[in-house]
Amino acid sequence: QVQLVESGGGSVQAGGSLRLSCAVSGNTYSSYHMGWFRQAPGKEREGVAHIDTDGTTTYADSVKGRFTISKDNAKNTLYLQMNSLKPEDTAMYSCAADRRPRYRLGYGPSGYYYWGQGTQVTVSS
Repeated sequence: QVQLVESGGGSVQAGGSLRLSCAVSGNTYSSYHMGWFRQAPGKEREGVAHIDTDGTTTYADSVKGRFTISKDNAKNTLYLQMNSLKPEDTAMYSCAADRRPRYRLGYGPSGYYYWGQGTQVTVSS
């Protein structure tokens, strides 16, 4: 069983930065592929960034060059550094985890099994 708890959300003006954290329970954290997703009101949940067990990262086009996903295996924590934030980045951000191989997991929200409750990010213009 894995539990995910996000933190670090808040309100920021456009151009600002936030760092989200996702604390992962369990002693097999390093064996999970991880991802950050977001969902804005009235929109479908979308993938933002993913990081595999070998450190390979993948980003949505909308955040490339602005967001950075990373993990600290010693602290069982996943991070999302968000810079140059835009109003369209406003959403509920959630982290997710799964142990299946990436080719089975994919990058969509339906592939991940474990989810956190989410943390709200609001960017004002």
